[in-house]
Order: sequence, then structure tokens, then C-alpha cells
Amino acid sequence: MTRLTWITLACAAVLSGCSLMPAYERPAMPVPAAYPAPAPTAVAGKTQAADIGWREFFADQRLQQVVGLALANNRDLRVAALNIEKARAQYRVQDAGLYPAVNAGGNQTATRTADGLRSPGMPSISRQYSASVGISAYELDFFGRVRSLNAQALEEYLATEEAARSTQISLVAEVANAWLTLGADEERLALAQGTLASQRESYRLTQRSFEIGTSSKLALRQAQTSVDSARVDAIRYTTQVAQDRNALALLVGSTVPDGLLPTTLADSLNTLPELPAGLPSALLKRRPDILQAEHQLKAASANIGAARAAFYPRISLTASAGTASPDLAGLFKAGSGAWTFMPQISLPLFDAGANRANLDVATLSRDIDVAQYEKAIQTAFREVSDALAQRGTIQEQLQSQQSLVDATAESDQLSRARYSRGVDSYLTVLDSQRSLYAAQQNLIGTRLTRMTNLVTLYKVMGGGWVETPNAGRVATIPAAL
Repeated sequence: MTRLTWITLACAAVLSGCSLMPAYERPAMPVPAAYPAPAPTAVAGKTQAADIGWREFFADQRLQQVVGLALANNRDLRVAALNIEKARAQYRVQDAGLYPAVNAGGNQTATRTADGLRSPGMPSISRQYSASVGISAYELDFFGRVRSLNAQALEEYLATEEAARSTQISLVAEVANAWLTLGADEERLALAQGTLASQRESYRLTQRSFEIGTSSKLALRQAQTSVDSARVDAIRYTTQVAQDRNALALLVGSTVPDGLLPTTLADSLNTLPELPAGLPSALLKRRPDILQAEHQLKAASANIGAARAAFYPRISLTASAGTASPDLAGLFKAGSGAWTFMPQISLPLFDAGANRANLDVATLSRDIDVAQYEKAIQTAFREVSDALAQRGTIQEQLQSQQSLVDATAESDQLSRARYSRGVDSYLTVLDSQRSLYAAQQNLIGTRLTRMTNLVTLYKVMGGGWVETPNAGRVATIPAAL
């Protein structure tokens, strides 16, 4: 190339640092500085949920294996991982626009001149051969249009990466909750089957008493209704357990071995101390959905820079250097060198307002992403606040429910004794049995609520991504914008 070509490229490299992309400023947090009371888990100096791996959090070995199967086979997580690879490839495509594409080429041109167009009156054929290396339509990024698009692609890639992290966190929590729900329904089914067996025995005794004349037909029919009611519950929970297994298999992405399925609801989910809540501002670094929304906001800001650059001239460069000759043998001889240099400039004069409209669209898109970013923060604040509010009362609720079960169990024993002595009717026994059964079912539900609350609190504070602290994170693409 000539000296003029090198000077032009040097100037382009200097001027391409100019960018019309607006400076990014993180919006203020649209939530209070602290969670509303009560927040019993706000303990300073404890390990944050986001730094506790799920293998460390879930102490049950069976649940750990089930979660591991889900992370390996779940299709939603697989799609999220593929979306990361797709976004990474799209970023590389956009990043390549910052550099000129150098191509090598060779061609032959053959021309036949018709008879009568040359003085001898005979047709002739002329040939020309050439070989060159050059660049074609390389945009000199004076106003940062290409760099803005590159920044947008990078932020979209990072947003996709955070979306995959959010998907994994949700999957870990969903699998844990589905596993716990299955254990609770297995326990409910066992309770219903035990109650059915007890009611059948009670019905048998009542029928015998009726046959010998010591019990009324009303008592017999009341005992029968108790048997039928228990049978209905046993059938219902049998169906529920089957549906729970199907739901767990869908989350895991494969059949879960029977040895990994719970038969009862565990009373202890993990051996860790209570999770610290910290401050709402910490959610900006813990929650991948908030980080995803922020990357999308940065991408929208970068797109504004590209829209602004459309108002300015666009300069492109086409240049090549090589050799040319009328015959193939002389293609690389001395004196056969050839070059071309074609700078082009395009200045928008009239576009019927298209550039202005595109800038308005980019600005409004940024404003929409600001609102979505703020909504993500508000949603996270509400989820943590709700989990903390439930956490503050669930233990007392569990103790009250256990006390109710103990009281109704004693009442059931007393009512049976009074009925056997003829003091009360069988209707009193039936009522006490129903009260005890309902209290026992509610106790299982309260224990399940306590376990799922712990999982929810772990999830909403950003836990469930890494398997072990500071390990297993997706590597990001380093780039200076």
C-alpha cells in the first residue's frame, strides 16, 4: 500500500475511539434500605446464601443425588446452556466487525473482440490475470457505531449467562420442593392408610356389637361413613403421590431411582445455621435475575450509541494490492504490481425521519429496561421479605400445631373410653377421630411449609448456583468496552 493508505488507517484507528454511547449510571434502588420486621435471620458475619453450594446446603444424600441428576438431564437447563453458547457466538460475530476482513483472490478475464471491430478484420481474444490481497468495505468506526454494537452484543451475552444461572437456581429449588412435597404426600398417604385400617377395625367391632344388640344401627352407619371417608383420602393421596413422582421426574429429566425417593417428610433439611438476610442492596450482587436485567439495561444504552452514530457520516475502505499481467507466465514478474484504494463516504441527507425514529426507539427501549430493572429489584425485595416474614412465625405455628395434635389425640382417647362405658354416643367418637386426623394432616402440611420456606429463603437470596464456595462459575468473556 502507499503511504497515503497507511496514514488513513492510522487516523481511523485514532478516531475510532470516539463513541456516542451514553455513560452508564446504575438507577437508584426503588426499595427501602432494610427489610421490614421481623427479620430473624439478619445475622451479621455469617456466610451469604450465594456463597453456599447446594451440596453443602442440602444435607440429605438422596436429595443431593436427585439434584445432581436434574442438573445433568433437565431440558430447560440444557436450553439455557445452549443459549449461552449461541450468545457467545453472536458476540464473536459482532466483535469481528471491529477488524478488517483480509481476503486473497485471483481471477482471469478473457475478452473476445468481434470480427470487424479490429483493423485486420479478424476476431481476437485477450486475457488478463491478477492475484491480490485486500480488504473490502471495512467501516472506519469514527463515531463508535460498530463499537456500540459490539458492547450491546457483549451485554446480551452476559445477560444470557445470568439467565442460565437463574435457571439453575430455580431448578435446584424446584427439585428440592418437589422432593419434599413427595415425602409429605407419602406421609399423608401412610396416615390415611393407617386411619383406614383403624376405621375398618372400629367398624368391625361396631358391627359385631350391632349383631348382638349392644349397638344401634345409627352407630354402625356412622362407623361406615368414617371408613368410606378414610378410603377416599387413601385413594386421593395415592393419586397425589403418583403425580408427585411424575412432576419430580419431569424436573429431573429422567426416571428417579426408587432408592432416592423419600418415604416420609424429613424433619431436618440441612445442618447449617440460619441464613443471614443482610441488606437489600446485597441482592444486586447475589441475584442473577437482577444482574440479567442490569446487563439488558447496559445493552440498551449501548444501542443508543449506535443509533446516534447513524446521524453522522459512515466511511468505509476498500483496498487491495497484488499483481496483474496479460499472460499467466508474467503474473509475478517485475513491474507487474498493482493496487487499488477506494475510500467511500456516506452522509445521511434525507431519510424521512428514520434515523430520528430509530434513536427514539433505542431511547424508549432503554427507559423500558430501566423500569424492568427496578421491577426485578422490587420483586426480589418482596420475595425475601415474604420468606423472612414466614420464617419469623413458622416455628411458633409448628409448635402450636403439634400441641393441637397432642390435645386432640388425648381427646380421642377420652371419647373412646366414654363411649365404651356408654356415657357418650358414637357421634362424639367420630368427631374426635376426624379432628385428630385433620390435625395430623395439618401438622404434616406445617412441617412441609417449614422445609419449603428454608428452600425458598435459600433461593431468593441467590443460593443454589455454585456446588462449593467460589467454584463452578461460568467464565465470562473479558472485553474492554
